[in-house]
Amino acid sequence: MSQLLTQALKTIEFYKLTSLHHNELLDILADILVLRMEHKKGIENILFSVDERLITAKLQGGFPLIDFSLSDFDLTRPREYFLSLLKMAEQKGYVEAAELAKNIVSGSVDFEKLLSGAADIDADGEPLESEVDLPFEMVDFLLDECLRPELEKVAEKYSEIINLTGWNEGYCPICGEEPKIGEIKDDDEIRYLFCYRCGFKWGFDPLRCPFCGNQEYQSLAYFTIEGEERYRVDVCNSCNRYIKMVDFRNSDQQANLDVEDVATLHLDLLAYEEGYN
Repeated sequence: MSQLLTQALKTIEFYKLTSLHHNELLDILADILVLRMEHKKGIENILFSVDERLITAKLQGGFPLIDFSLSDFDLTRPREYFLSLLKMAEQKGYVEAAELAKNIVSGSVDFEKLLSGAADIDADGEPLESEVDLPFEMVDFLLDECLRPELEKVAEKYSEIINLTGWNEGYCPICGEEPKIGEIKDDDEIRYLFCYRCGFKWGFDPLRCPFCGNQEYQSLAYFTIEGEERYRVDVCNSCNRYIKMVDFRNSDQQANLDVEDVATLHLDLLAYEEGYN
């Protein structure tokens, strides 16, 4: 087990002991982190290929490296990983996960369509006769996770060149996903945004909305919760979007933003209640 994984699991246990927030989801995340590491060990080739001749031009033009709409990818490994995740979910008490896994294996649910967002479509393109009772949020979470090991491989291979290009967009340079959380560390002049879909972190302006680009400081703000000042929610009153931030400037701990994102779900609820999305 890697040192980073060991530290992440220790952080999860610490949060479970010291906070009443989201213990069940943190427990599920611990199993996912182990499954992710095991699955990633078996990946020898990169699934989402990148035309290396175009990398610099794409990044300088503000385009992420992977365009999911232009290529047909072999989804065998993500499908296998997704089935493993469903097995884990079943063992955690989500018994409905077994039904979804059975339907995917039999072909009555098309995994590729499920992954692309057509969750209510069967393998023949027709509406499903019976809906799977597994909560949509859990299905959505596991579908994002099933691509994570593959996308991490891309992030690891091209992180250096991305950093050299000075990418400063509000979306991920690997897969184009918007961030939900970020961190502040040594230099408070930079926020580091985190992509939950591929695990990549990149630097971003502290006084610019990552979603609409707004730089008017009068309409940019943040809020915290008493006793949890380590966390803050940066909000933009121009587009009504928000992003959670974790302050690690006074900590020797290396941030695991997968863990921090789950541990701060109550901040998402507060942001929604305040009218942000």
